[in-house]
Amino acid sequence: MHCNDYDWIAFTGEVVDGPDDGMKRPVLDGSEYDYVFDVDIGDGEPMRKLPYNRADNPYDTADKWLLKENLPLSYREQVVAFILQNSGQKDFTLDPSFRDPYTGCAYVPGQSSSKSGSAKPTFKHIPKKGMLVFDVAQFDGILKKITEFNNNLLSDEEKSNLSLNEAEVSRLGAIIKVLKDTSHYHSSKFAEGDIALLLRLLKSWPVTMLFPVIDTLRMIVLHPDGASLLFQHVRAENDLLWEMIKNVSTNHSLPANLLTSVRVVTNLFKNSSFYNWLQMHRSEILDVYSSCYSSPNKNLRLSYATLILNYAVLLIDNKDREGQSQVLSAALQIAEEENLEIDAKFRALVAIGSLMLEGSVKQIAIDFDVENIAKIAKASKETKIAEVGVDIEVLTKQS
Repeated sequence: MHCNDYDWIAFTGEVVDGPDDGMKRPVLDGSEYDYVFDVDIGDGEPMRKLPYNRADNPYDTADKWLLKENLPLSYREQVVAFILQNSGQKDFTLDPSFRDPYTGCAYVPGQSSSKSGSAKPTFKHIPKKGMLVFDVAQFDGILKKITEFNNNLLSDEEKSNLSLNEAEVSRLGAIIKVLKDTSHYHSSKFAEGDIALLLRLLKSWPVTMLFPVIDTLRMIVLHPDGASLLFQHVRAENDLLWEMIKNVSTNHSLPANLLTSVRVVTNLFKNSSFYNWLQMHRSEILDVYSSCYSSPNKNLRLSYATLILNYAVLLIDNKDREGQSQVLSAALQIAEEENLEIDAKFRALVAIGSLMLEGSVKQIAIDFDVENIAKIAKASKETKIAEVGVDIEVLTKQS
């Protein structure tokens, strides 16, 4: 969209307040600025307030303001020129790192952005690089809950044989102690048998008692030595993690099990040793957790969206088109969900944008009306949702 498509709008304005040694800085919406401009966009529209600090990137200021005022991003260059002129920075040379996000080129006052039309656009939030993990845990609460469940088993004649003895309870305490000391993850080690002890509980304990054990495993996979030991078990008996997932996912009335298990799988992406396993079980894992996007539990929704985003990154790197299609479908389903919390929706949108930009499924996304998803995201009051909406919209317009 070019500026001349909207040539009936003229950006005119005046400095309502500006920096003065003898005056306080102007305030808008509770924040202080060097300048607050009154902007007349014409066509009988009311005056708009445009705040600006001289140290800011004028492109960032223009983008945020246009999104906030629900105006086309094609006005970007006009707004930047307006800011520089009205802040007395007409002759100011922008830092070379200040790039027009639409064209990817450095802004030069007075130069038409169409001269750089062949440049590739740059994006605010895509593609996603690296994996996200859940690395915060209430270790004392985890140990307390496992001990409580163990005492319940001890007092149950029919199930007392499933309980831990004193030495095993002590080992669990030692495992938690290692996990709590995050500053020594690079050097700390687990004792032989520690991982086997946790896996034994996963196989033998009643499903209602598994979530604190699974939560311990979630943190184990973030510990270098713990992840290495777990991988040895996975390699020796490949189905043990998958059996755990199937076991806890068959009973959706236990959201604590679903939440902790989906976070275990999400954290596996931290360690490349598990990439083959994650890719091999991709279809089943995504099917098992597919209902999480509509769960009433917001933590579960966020965890599922994070799993989807990590899978997008992995499958783009592995050039797995079939896998990318499945992940795209899941991400679109999340993005279309109404009343979804910001972070879950954002991660789904970043997954969509990344798959479109660097994956092999751009046309599939367009066929599934991703343009409408981008339009809705652009209208969000949440800046990062609106920004990634713009990223996706730009992709839909690229040939």
